Amino acid sequence: MDSPEPTFYQRYQPWRRSVEVGFWVLSYLVSAIGNSLTANMDVRRLDLGFAVWQPPVWEASSALMALALVPAMVWFTRRWPLHLDNWKRMLPLHLLGSVAWSALHVAGMVAIRKAVYASQGLDYDFSPWLWEFGYEYLKDVRSYAGVVLTIEGYRFVMRRLQGEASLLSAPDEGLPVEPLDRPERFLVRKLGREFLVAANDIEWLQASGNYVNLHVRGHDYPLRSTIAGVEAKLDPERFVRIQRSYIVNLDHVASIEPLDTGDARVHMKDGSRLPCSRTHRAGLRQRSG
Repeated sequence: MDSPEPTFYQRYQPWRRSVEVGFWVLSYLVSAIGNSLTANMDVRRLDLGFAVWQPPVWEASSALMALALVPAMVWFTRRWPLHLDNWKRMLPLHLLGSVAWSALHVAGMVAIRKAVYASQGLDYDFSPWLWEFGYEYLKDVRSYAGVVLTIEGYRFVMRRLQGEASLLSAPDEGLPVEPLDRPERFLVRKLGREFLVAANDIEWLQASGNYVNLHVRGHDYPLRSTIAGVEAKLDPERFVRIQRSYIVNLDHVASIEPLDTGDARVHMKDGSRLPCSRTHRAGLRQRSG
């Protein structure tokens, strides 16, 4: 029997990290080059008296610091994602985040500029600091918003390609076909299509920020929930927590490997190896029988 043709999402996975890193590097490189050219044109047009190398230093230092802060932005937006259903609640937090981002951005780029200027026997003046920071923040808050929207937009597309799970909701009329507090199936939306995944087909679950990934036959379907919230809705006779971020379906556990640290490694039938903490190890052994 021929294996199914891999989806675009599966074919993209080996290239994903390279594409993501390359996107940010190329974006800031193009921005730095373009801004340097236009800044030098303005310097010449207005006869401001700056050397040709100075505008590229300004723009490159800004771009380098913004690029260095991308991993922090990825973590921050994963920890506190901004969506249409929570933007009012998250907006104050992201406003504070924009101030922190701008402070790090400005501090880093000023340090770089001072170092380059010193190598040329010059002094880079960034005073008065409060006034200059306010000026930079007015630009940085827009850059921060652009980075957040780019990251969230990309994640939205990836979830749609991958498939995004949700709990079945109550019908508009009549009684639900199955109990909502312990659903037998999950609804998955993928590229405009909807299909049901049986809860018993879930092999294991992993917490990831504000999502829980449902691992089903080689696919991960993110579900907007906490892992504790999902655990409360799963059959406790079949699903067991093995670590703070992992739950396994006992029907899909192949073996349990004890480790010298007192923890364990759980080998799943699909070949995955999951961590089991010592606090859950005894319970897992007892439950797996």
